[in-house]
Amino acid sequence: MARPMQILAADGYPLGGFEWRHAVQHAGSRPLAIINPATSVRCRYYSRFAEYLHQHGWDVITYDYRGIGESRHSSLRRFRADWVDWGQHDFEGVLQYVHRNFPEQPIDVAGHSAGGFIIGLAPSAYRIHRIFTMGAQYAYWQDYLPAQRRSMFLKWHVVMPVVAMALGYFPAKRLGWMEDTPKGVALDWARMGARFEDSVRRGVETEAGLPEAVALARNFRNVSAPILALGTDDDPYGTEAALDRLLRYYSASERRHLRLSPRDVGQEEIGHFAFFHERFRDVLWPYALEWLRDAGLPAGFQGRLKVVPPNG
Repeated sequence: MARPMQILAADGYPLGGFEWRHAVQHAGSRPLAIINPATSVRCRYYSRFAEYLHQHGWDVITYDYRGIGESRHSSLRRFRADWVDWGQHDFEGVLQYVHRNFPEQPIDVAGHSAGGFIIGLAPSAYRIHRIFTMGAQYAYWQDYLPAQRRSMFLKWHVVMPVVAMALGYFPAKRLGWMEDTPKGVALDWARMGARFEDSVRRGVETEAGLPEAVALARNFRNVSAPILALGTDDDPYGTEAALDRLLRYYSASERRHLRLSPRDVGQEEIGHFAFFHERFRDVLWPYALEWLRDAGLPAGFQGRLKVVPPNG
């Protein structure tokens, strides 16, 4: 049974979420899974998948980034938040909470879409044991699926930033696109280039005089957890090029990039979001389960697998 909870981000911002927790005894060897949502997708969307991991032995935490769902506490019109805040402060705060409250338990992370990118922005990401990502990338428009690239560019890189600048936030829920989104996040997405460090926190420097975005990119090298990056051929965001682009930043990890066609698993379509629908419990969820359990894949797994060693 999920329990509502509140976690403080690393900078003190209160985050809302949910916790699935087993009895305390023998907790030291029990894994803990954190689920990082996609951009502006509420953590409740992942509840069935969280329950699935819990039923298979994990303690599980889901949470919303600041300004979204359980972590939205006021109007977004003057609310300051960007993708860096979501990783450097929000996900970092969750990692610190887990380290304090689930001592000695291995920390696994499942990241959906930008939730896989945000992992590397957290200073404590070196603590992670294993990582599973679904469609993980950071929205560089030239990596979008060619057949949909033009319409997606207009939607996310023209309409979204114009509306966000005019209103002070992006009213995505009203448009039926996703949850309302802080302006800073919308603008990060809209102006994203081939290298994310050229696109975020422009003009901001560390105390040592280094561009902050360059320092953030270097933090990805501290992540040594093995990664399984799953992508589907009908995902317009998570194309092979997009997933490979993000995986290159995790250079200290063994990276496995598995491509699936929907037909590989007897489906008509999967796309960017459907992996977490309960109808895929027996078809797709075992890919995440087996990877997080022992860095393996289901017996007789389908798809095309590419393995990239650390520093490869």
